[in-house]
Amino acid sequence: MHLSYRIAVRYFFSRNKRSFISVIARIAMAGVAVGTMAMVVVLSVFNGMEDLNRKIFKTFDADVKITPAEGKRFKTDNALIQKVRSVEGVRLVTQVVEDNALAQYGNQQIIVRLKGVDSTFQRQGQLDTAIIEGTLKLYGQGGTPYGIIAEGVRNALSISLEDIITPLQLMYPKTGSKTLNLTSSEAFNHLLLRPGGIFFIETRYDDYVIAPIALVEKLMGYEGERSSLEVQVMPGYKEGKVSRRIADQLGDRFVVRDRDSLNSDLLRAIRLEKLFVAITLSFIILVAAINIFFSLSMLAIEKKKDVSMLYALGATPGLIRRIFLAEGAIVALSGALAGLGGGILLCVLQLKYGFVSMGMATSLVDAYPVKLIWEDILYTGVIVVIITMLVSYIPARRAAEAGRILPT
Repeated sequence: MHLSYRIAVRYFFSRNKRSFISVIARIAMAGVAVGTMAMVVVLSVFNGMEDLNRKIFKTFDADVKITPAEGKRFKTDNALIQKVRSVEGVRLVTQVVEDNALAQYGNQQIIVRLKGVDSTFQRQGQLDTAIIEGTLKLYGQGGTPYGIIAEGVRNALSISLEDIITPLQLMYPKTGSKTLNLTSSEAFNHLLLRPGGIFFIETRYDDYVIAPIALVEKLMGYEGERSSLEVQVMPGYKEGKVSRRIADQLGDRFVVRDRDSLNSDLLRAIRLEKLFVAITLSFIILVAAINIFFSLSMLAIEKKKDVSMLYALGATPGLIRRIFLAEGAIVALSGALAGLGGGILLCVLQLKYGFVSMGMATSLVDAYPVKLIWEDILYTGVIVVIITMLVSYIPARRAAEAGRILPT
């Protein structure tokens, strides 16, 4: 062990016998420990929230979505579909027609987001885990068309899957005529569906009705046009890379975005909030570490004669500074290790037992999600080291100067 650390360790353990300096040192250790533990836990919660949102998006949103660069619809044909399917990493391509429509069930009406999908939608398996009642099917026996309905739509219209008499009626304004009265049912195209399944993900998807694309295309008058193409990526491939390959293949006529790009605003907001919280907690750790400054300052006053003796024995100012810097490092390191250990333990317990609940009946998860990322733990350790050096340097320098000019 280096001489400066040997002396610092001796000072650290011997001064515990002196009440006042010992109390300040312990307060400093406790403050650093609590601040470090809070940073580990809070950053892990933000990581968990980001991971949870990605899981939510994956339940409904496509891995890669292709939309027209201009307008809201585009012509599609087998050549275009095959061009997308030929890209490495593409597993399924689902054709989509999507727009707002008026839904009526019995005497109740609401505006819904009607999404028409082809047969590959069921092969994706995305909504399998979100179905809370009924089944995931677009056609029944005899070719009866079914609708897959969001929980919010079901509640708003009081839809019952057991009622085989009352259909779900979807209406969309007719195109090509300017003389129709929009208050008349003749102004709308009509589509009748039988409710076949209810899904729930979270409130942003609560206005969706999913139906066979052939019927939705006819209802909206798309005539071979599509709103988008949804691509499912093969396991082992990254959505970002596949989306770039598709974009290179299709050119400027289309906008190709992966799932993170589709939800970039929310993910960016989570990361910014995480950054600002990390900065705030860093300042809290700095405030807690101020006690190290006072502890070292008083220790420097107490050890003036010892420092003067070290100078007489040939010590240099650099050695004295290193002794007090090492003293501050020992205090901070003890607190940081305790805080890191406590934070990791709390996160592991939350993952296993879910002690802290979300407190929302409509949440997909019962407890707050947490996710430990070792980069965050490393970042927290680096922050503590930097703060320790900042608050320890001035007392260490003063101790070196005071001991050198002290008369013997």
